[in-house]
Amino acid sequence: MKQRIFGAVVTLLAAPAVGYASAPTTPLPPLAEQAFAHEMLSELISINTVHAQGTLKAAEALKVRFLAAGFAGSDLTLVAIPEHPNQGQLVVRLRAKAPKAKPVLWLGHLDVVEAKPEDWTVPPFKLTERDGWWYGRGTQDMKGDDVAVASALIRLKREGFIPNRDLIAAFTSDEEAGDGSGVEWLVKNKRDLIDAALVINPDAGGGSFKQGVRQAYGIQTSEKVYVTFQAEVTNRGGHSSIPEPDNAIYRLTEGLGRIAKYHFPVETTPTTRGMFAVNAKQETGQVAADMLAVAKLPTDLAAAERLSQTPRLASRLRTTCVVTQISGGHAENALPQRARASIQCRMIPLDTEGQVQAKLEEILADPAIKLTVLSPSAPAPDSAPDPALFKLFGKVVTETWPGVEIMPHMDLGASDSIYTRAAGIPSYGLSATWTDAEDNRAHGRDERIRADRFYEGVEFSYRLMKALGTTKN
Repeated sequence: MKQRIFGAVVTLLAAPAVGYASAPTTPLPPLAEQAFAHEMLSELISINTVHAQGTLKAAEALKVRFLAAGFAGSDLTLVAIPEHPNQGQLVVRLRAKAPKAKPVLWLGHLDVVEAKPEDWTVPPFKLTERDGWWYGRGTQDMKGDDVAVASALIRLKREGFIPNRDLIAAFTSDEEAGDGSGVEWLVKNKRDLIDAALVINPDAGGGSFKQGVRQAYGIQTSEKVYVTFQAEVTNRGGHSSIPEPDNAIYRLTEGLGRIAKYHFPVETTPTTRGMFAVNAKQETGQVAADMLAVAKLPTDLAAAERLSQTPRLASRLRTTCVVTQISGGHAENALPQRARASIQCRMIPLDTEGQVQAKLEEILADPAIKLTVLSPSAPAPDSAPDPALFKLFGKVVTETWPGVEIMPHMDLGASDSIYTRAAGIPSYGLSATWTDAEDNRAHGRDERIRADRFYEGVEFSYRLMKALGTTKN
């Protein structure tokens, strides 16, 4: 569920690999590797993996690719879940002869969100190439990154590379729908299959452009935790010809109006402070000064308030709650007997479901409004920006994209890393593909990526995997 929205990061994407002009120092894979990755991407895009169709066929197609590349059948585990027969997950292991450290695990979901052909200008489940762009559902979220990981493993295998630790890739289901048949299921039921020292999740983090210039590369070390509440008012109703003062809809909307006016207090974490410190270098004037101010402790609340006038920055500075659904009444000529609303909160990892619920009840300030949990939170700790690990990440990033600075990053959306973090495995989001924040089409119509950015990501994934496979701790 790729939702990478950095401080002020916009992508202006250039031409495909041939005639590559925007960053001539950016290394690309050999042409044969480019052709192989393109072929694999075309195959995966052509397999419809929306939730109703499932991911089994895609997982099976990848298994065929790995077998053809020389992986032993014992190193490939096709995970089937009896309760979800059309969902399939493939776990691949590139083995070390004498492991010197616990494995590294890459996560990549194969499922995609729905795409209606009548809404698109190209077929959503066919890789269509136009003016250097590749269109198709999943190109950005996240089959492009899946291919980058798969091709890196296969390239290392073909080269005869023997890592110092096992390198594992899990190509999974159910990231988009959330019915419990994906990474959450693997962690609970097949922990031994994916147990690792750390996780790399290309469904988060990454880089974007601003006015044609590469900005900082964000490494996702945390994400906001979501919880959804239901606020409900019930009463006896009656005939609409005799209005009663105690109207369920009025009562509920008055409480929701109080929520709309409330702002949770400013909270920063090591991740968000690190983000603002780096983002400040890409800004000027008051915005840059304010970002530097909120990157320090104690937090400059006046600076935070000025930044909060921009919604995407406000969301990085505090827990947010917003009404997303509302319903009420049962007939046009009857007083409403019931009115309810869904309130989704995205919590700074420092906050808890209980704290937020107590605050909402305080704000609603009406015992007639019953607040219950619709979708409970799944809290997970931040993954610490380990200095040695970030040094390695920074080295690979700058080798691939010279001059780019790395920074810790907190996602506003959710990813499968929440399950591995909750299981005690440090998890880091490092997407291979740079995006266009002004034209981000993940989950949208005519989803696309640029060919050259895709090939850059293929090379980046290979270098990162090889670097992590060479370390001894």
